[in-house]
Amino acid sequence: MSIWGKIIGGVAGFALGGPLGALLGAIAGHAADRRLEQVEPAAQDDLSLDQRSATRQIAFTIAVVVLGAKMAKADGVVSRAEVAAFKEVFQVPSNEIRNVARLFDQAKADPAGFEPYAKQIARMFRKDHPVLEELLDGLFHIAKADGGVHDAEIAFLRSVANIFGLDENDFARLREGHLGPDKADPYTILGTNRLASNEEIKQAWRKLVRDTHPDKLMAQGLPHEFVELANEKLATINAAYDKVAKERGIH
Repeated sequence: MSIWGKIIGGVAGFALGGPLGALLGAIAGHAADRRLEQVEPAAQDDLSLDQRSATRQIAFTIAVVVLGAKMAKADGVVSRAEVAAFKEVFQVPSNEIRNVARLFDQAKADPAGFEPYAKQIARMFRKDHPVLEELLDGLFHIAKADGGVHDAEIAFLRSVANIFGLDENDFARLREGHLGPDKADPYTILGTNRLASNEEIKQAWRKLVRDTHPDKLMAQGLPHEFVELANEKLATINAAYDKVAKERGIH
């Protein structure tokens, strides 16, 4: 069963409480497990590794939809293109599009702000965890779905990044990575600058490649349906390094 079927059907959602679990319960018609309402990492100690992984994958996927819906409201224009972006980027089966749209609309109508959702997902992963970066990448894709990223959406994304524990340099690297290879500063994408030595640049590139490898991310909670997004990010990182290496004559 795909991650989308699990979400709507409530499968493996038994360990997901808090605001994300409540929203899932409203959509799937089941009650969130109150015993794990805050979904702190310590609260999952009694679960098996597979159960914890399933919970993280469900939470990650719901968070992308929910935060995407909240972001869509940030610029005052809610476009159906944001929902369509999931089909193209996140491999949503055609028979699940309506359910994803239902979740998106429920989150959009929810009067609560985005902060409780972002804080809950942040508690499930360590500070500046690479999976959290992938979630921000997903939000950038949604923001671009209607043809551009507005200032209000950038402010929203920066706030989410702060909650996730990413600093301004990390956010700048992610933001520039989504401007396209011709416009983005390759040094910013690599999280370094032009004053860095060749060895420092190599080390920065190698760390990003390790942290962004889809296999590693899936082991840490990234759903399989989001692998294409991770591959795209990895290609952007490698393209940035190739550009810097050619400029500096790094072999």
